Amino acid sequence: MEKVKVKKLASDAILPKYGSLSAAGADLYVCEGKNVEIPPHTTVLIHTKIALEIPEGYVGLIYARSGLATKRGLAPANKVGVIDSDYRGEIMVALHNHSDITAEIENQERIAQLVIAPYLRCDFCESDCLDDTERGEGGFGSTGKK
Repeated sequence: MEKVKVKKLASDAILPKYGSLSAAGADLYVCEGKNVEIPPHTTVLIHTKIALEIPEGYVGLIYARSGLATKRGLAPANKVGVIDSDYRGEIMVALHNHSDITAEIENQERIAQLVIAPYLRCDFCESDCLDDTERGEGGFGSTGKK
């Protein structure tokens, strides 16, 4: 198992934790020292008070927690947050309230999940043509049944 160093920026910060043995995402926790209110249709930056040392060649991806998203309408504003391996600052989650009522997040509540994944850096080069495929230029539903 790959090790990822985590620096606590506050004594009450909680390190990311997996909810089960096969979970891909580790839970991220609020560390604000108090509960946080998020008005309807508003985004609030939520502190975790942790910093990570993600290994080179990997990226941290912040995803919604399915329960918060489906039951309370709370999900990361940018849909998927990206943490580059050279970033050493505090991990914060831009949490958006998609509902019509004010949401309250309790201090030390689980608010998002972190997936550490490998990535491929590419050398993008201009070309006048691309290889043909069966799909071709068909997009936005072009492979679905009619």
